[in-house]
Amino acid sequence: MKQRSSSIVKLVMSAAVLAAMLGLSGPVGNILAAYGEPVPSVWQIASRLIMLISGLMLASSLIQLLLDRWAPASGHGRTVRTLAGSALRYLVMLVGLLWGLSILGVDVKALLAAAGVMALIIGFGAESLIADVVTGTFMLFEHQYEVGDIIVVDDFRGTVSQIGIRTTSITDTGGNVKIINNSDIRNLINRSSDSSFAVCDIGIPYQGYLLRAEAKLAEVLPALHQEQPELFQDVPRYLGVQAMDNANDAVILRISAKVAEQDIYSAQRVLNRTLLLAFEEADIPNPVAELKVVEE
Repeated sequence: MKQRSSSIVKLVMSAAVLAAMLGLSGPVGNILAAYGEPVPSVWQIASRLIMLISGLMLASSLIQLLLDRWAPASGHGRTVRTLAGSALRYLVMLVGLLWGLSILGVDVKALLAAAGVMALIIGFGAESLIADVVTGTFMLFEHQYEVGDIIVVDDFRGTVSQIGIRTTSITDTGGNVKIINNSDIRNLINRSSDSSFAVCDIGIPYQGYLLRAEAKLAEVLPALHQEQPELFQDVPRYLGVQAMDNANDAVILRISAKVAEQDIYSAQRVLNRTLLLAFEEADIPNPVAELKVVEE
């Protein structure tokens, strides 16, 4: 909402400046011509550049406003929207650059005619830029990831918030945003493709508590799924004895629950809390490292 309001403000201001300059360029020229003096070229160039910048800002704001009004439900639709916005912004910048050069007196046609030689020169210097654009294009058609997917890139886990022609933005659970060049995304894990599993390991004492704990788990886990079906896709499963913790004289039990990837951490917290309270209710102590004082 805030971004849409900002786009509307920019749109109105750009239109106002453009209208003012269009209305001002005629009267100023007429006044100077009435005194027998030609319109200074500096004024012409300055006014045209101001009108060009205002027009580009107007076009950019209008594009952003239209994209903000398009709210596709699918991840692929959101990906196409962000890529289209990125491509159109680059197009507006390119058109503005060429138009500005023509206003300054540069022969744009000759410049474009020499584009073949320039492309070769620029290609060596902008190899990574070209690779980013090509990778972004192939990524769009191959559906490797979409806006809203949760991916892991170089040990950074987050939600894809924006995909551009050159870069991809990933936001983690703490709100940190990592911007990666598309060509640098060579190995990734898309965690949104399938369901994930929240895992809880809980310890009980060695002697006399295993059967009581397993009976309590058989009672608690189905009830937990019934209470929170939106969080747990299926009844959490008791997998068995995971390890023997000799340091704490404990047996480690493992419980796994099938959840959506975006819910994996919240599901782990719910499992930990629920099982801890259930074992306390069943008088099953949770062994921890204790300092034992031996009196001689």
